[in-house]
Amino acid sequence: MQNNYQIHFAPLQGYTDAIYRNAHARIFGGVDMYYTPFVRIERGEFRSRDLRDIHPDKNEAPLIPQLMAGSADELRRIAALFVEKGYTHADINMGCPFPLLARKRKGSGILAHPDLVQEMLQSIQDIPELKFSVKLRLGWEQADEALALLPLLQQLPIEQIAVHARLGIQQYKGAVDMDAFERFYDACELPLFYNGDLNSAAEIQAIYTRFPKLKGVMLGRGLLGHPEMAAEASTGVLLTSDEKRTRLKEFHNELFNSYSELLQGDSQLLTKLKTIWEYLLPDADRKLKKKIAKSNKVALYTDAVRVLLNEYTEDV
Repeated sequence: MQNNYQIHFAPLQGYTDAIYRNAHARIFGGVDMYYTPFVRIERGEFRSRDLRDIHPDKNEAPLIPQLMAGSADELRRIAALFVEKGYTHADINMGCPFPLLARKRKGSGILAHPDLVQEMLQSIQDIPELKFSVKLRLGWEQADEALALLPLLQQLPIEQIAVHARLGIQQYKGAVDMDAFERFYDACELPLFYNGDLNSAAEIQAIYTRFPKLKGVMLGRGLLGHPEMAAEASTGVLLTSDEKRTRLKEFHNELFNSYSELLQGDSQLLTKLKTIWEYLLPDADRKLKKKIAKSNKVALYTDAVRVLLNEYTEDV
């Protein structure tokens, strides 16, 4: 990969918390910037888990906090929190596809309401303490909704844009729309990141080949599934099966130990650890992954993970 390209790790609620980010940065690396899952206001207050997750003392990796707002007032309030915590950059989420939030005209649901987008984003001009970036989808229902917002985005002090090449209504189903992304890419004068369905270093390189003006890529579910992928793409060197297995064991051990200190009781710990395997190693033996998912005691879980990792090869 060329040195001027960057790799960013997209946030996923329930997965990429501070413990996960720190462990990934130490053991796998290859990521230039991590993002927190979006901070939002719920029932007039910040969620306590969000406050814990963005606390500088909890984070070791390079980090940008992300916010989700549906109005200028909400954006200003969350931005003030970030400034209070010492951050100098904030990412605005206009890409989350979950219907519960989209119906409230938040995340990708706001893309179909350009007047609301304009009102909200213009407020960033009143917050000189922060640099802003934006993550969005091609649109909520129409593939050119984000493209129609591009003139506005380019008039504002926005540092960069990341585009997930799907519609909000697709959530994570169906194919990415590379033609629609290309239309946005051709028109965009701001630093641009591609996001969507990248699962290997080779696929990252293919994106750079097709879109050489990209600032970088933002990896999400693909990096959760293949945590070595960013390091392989940034160095151009693929890990051997033994190297990958060793790092996976170290990675899982660190997550296990850190979550054990944080969570109370086997039930909480197992619920959290099992979420990791919803994405991790999608090509691993299905029967072994099912055994992990069904384990109801920590001893059964750790035994099932040990067997899977010892037997895992990329050719499974």
